Amino acid sequence: MDRQETIIIKDGKVRKLLLGLLFDGIGMISLSIPVLGEFSDVIWAPVAAFIMTRMYKGRVGRTASILTFVEEIIPFTDVIPSFTITWIYTYFFQKQKEL
Repeated sequence: MDRQETIIIKDGKVRKLLLGLLFDGIGMISLSIPVLGEFSDVIWAPVAAFIMTRMYKGRVGRTASILTFVEEIIPFTDVIPSFTITWIYTYFFQKQKEL
């Protein structure tokens, strides 16, 4: 793998991390609006699950999508950073095949 490919791969990792932090923040916003905020999760939960399947392909994306949907739909669990946890799992714990 040459230097340019390495930079592109690292940029993709950083981009996913930053997007994940943004999406986790959006999911946590509902906690700032008492009672009404939890109803916004009815809209955000399927959106977050869809985004998760687009960001992470295969089994990881499908599993994370289901867990994200459940986490977002259950009241008061918005503090769990599911996008960030998925990023950590993908890049630190999952064995990736070398390109």
